[in-house]
Amino acid sequence: MKIVKRILVFLLIVLIIMQFFGPDKNEGDIASIDAFIADTNPPQSVHETLKNACFDCHSDFTRYPWYNNITPVNYWIDGHIDHGKGHFDVSKWDSYSTKKKDHKLEELIEMVEDKTMPLNSYTWTHGDARLTDAQIKDMVEWAKGVRIKYSLEPKPE
Repeated sequence: MKIVKRILVFLLIVLIIMQFFGPDKNEGDIASIDAFIADTNPPQSVHETLKNACFDCHSDFTRYPWYNNITPVNYWIDGHIDHGKGHFDVSKWDSYSTKKKDHKLEELIEMVEDKTMPLNSYTWTHGDARLTDAQIKDMVEWAKGVRIKYSLEPKPE
């Protein structure tokens, strides 16, 4: 029993020390999404949905919950953000080609319709990120409209 107690004390000390370290936060400027908003021109309802359900993990601006200050939770959240931005980063929208923008919106439509985005682990703690059928319909219609706009743009030669 002494060995178990020593192991638990050691783990507690390690956990306390870990609290002084953590990943860098994704606290860029909210203006980083301006190019995406200007280019895709979402209606106000879709803009609010994007803000509440997408931008935390898919832009350079994240609104962190209080529990992000707890290690190892902050590493788990950071991993989700890195993964999300790796797939779709609205802060880099200007650097995407028209073809890539179109593809990203195609993926957005698919994942929102399949209800695989936003992630369940995100909506558990962000109730306003749970998409209603009306929000899904609005997002899909908006994204399809933007894709039509991209299909009409002249192709680079």
